[in-house]
Amino acid sequence: MKIIAFVGMPASGKSEAAKAARKKRIPVVVMGDVVRNEAMRRGLEPSDVNIGSVGDQLRAEDGMGAIAKRCVPDIHKLAGTGADRVVVVDGVRGLAEVAIFRREFGDDFTLVSIVAPIEIRLERISRRRRSDAIKSIESLRARDERELGWGIGDAIASADHVIRNTGAIRKFRETVATVLDCGKGD
Repeated sequence: MKIIAFVGMPASGKSEAAKAARKKRIPVVVMGDVVRNEAMRRGLEPSDVNIGSVGDQLRAEDGMGAIAKRCVPDIHKLAGTGADRVVVVDGVRGLAEVAIFRREFGDDFTLVSIVAPIEIRLERISRRRRSDAIKSIESLRARDERELGWGIGDAIASADHVIRNTGAIRKFRETVATVLDCGKGD
């Protein structure tokens, strides 16, 4: 089994990387879905503020690795017993999560950082059709600060590989595909 996890600031390209994995029929665990589902379970409107607040609460109750802990069973289920099976994790947010995945999966875990400047990220995030989409640079900076508080900067710095996502989407997808193919041992 091989676990390839993507980390990056909001709108850096993690979801696009996950989409590239799905296109290759690689199963994906989206860490943000854990938080969004919990917000829904609590009857909260799925706004950026509510989802961020639920993420903060889960981490306060269960530690900074709370979301990763909740993802581990899903990753094992998707990986099954296939030694050559690859599973992608979209949305690592901190070193505590990285530590949980490294402890659980050892050398089978690879962390890939996706980086892009804030201006490019704002342009991308403002086009999203999600209820938690951000529309201003101030809102994006506030979200960045929240995620930096969760330790995402340290997680990005600890990545095994870095993908710069500043150019054409086609080129980014090709780079991601190469990373995914390496995970398969091709």
